[in-house]
Amino acid sequence: MELKAILEHHILDHIWTFFSLGPLTLPFSKHVLMMVIAALVLLIGLPALISSKSPALAPFRSMVEIIVLFLRDEVVGPNLGHKTAAYLPYFSTLFFFILAMNLAGLVPYGATATGNLAVTGGLALTTFVLLNVSGMREQGVVGYFSHLVPKGVPFWLYPLLFPMELLGMLTKTFALCVRLFANMIGGHIVVLSLISLIFIFGGLNTALGLGVTAPIAVLMVLFVMLLELFVAFLQAYIFTFLTAIFTGAAMHPH
Repeated sequence: MELKAILEHHILDHIWTFFSLGPLTLPFSKHVLMMVIAALVLLIGLPALISSKSPALAPFRSMVEIIVLFLRDEVVGPNLGHKTAAYLPYFSTLFFFILAMNLAGLVPYGATATGNLAVTGGLALTTFVLLNVSGMREQGVVGYFSHLVPKGVPFWLYPLLFPMELLGMLTKTFALCVRLFANMIGGHIVVLSLISLIFIFGGLNTALGLGVTAPIAVLMVLFVMLLELFVAFLQAYIFTFLTAIFTGAAMHPH
């Protein structure tokens, strides 16, 4: 039971009462706090970094520039074409926001907000709205829905294919939600499980006069943490890249 409590303490969200006035209560959780911090980093930290003239911050400014150029040339441009300049700010914000939330879970006393299904569901909902609104703006409402079913399909297949295409839009965004959630929470569960091995086998090691469990577990945790750092960047890229693909497909029916 103690091990279960330790695991739940680090994985589950913690909700505090932020404001209470009679029946009105506004909850504030640890994941909400991490989202607020990530938003402040994007609103205040990145503009301050970019406008700074400090030579010490030059490598970080170059890193941000490289990422934005990569998103423009390799992610947004090939999928959205002539609309790249209009949509690049959104995709850059999406990438850095997810990245900031992912990295927050690697900081002591931090938490990974993207390890919460509600957070990834909200991000997936923004993708669902974006691809539909952008498709309607580009093709018109009637043209957008008429192009959901490819031309040349027999008329009697329309009642079958049209609902399937609508369901496909939902499943694509749902897959984004689950993929980001599972990858981010999975690594933390592995880390906590490895740390718990120290306590599980601690009594056995003491009885045998051995102390090998802790060093091995710590080395494995360090390896997984380095892997988590890579996964934080990778999952932010995958979410942004797939959003660009879905949006481009909605805008260009061919």
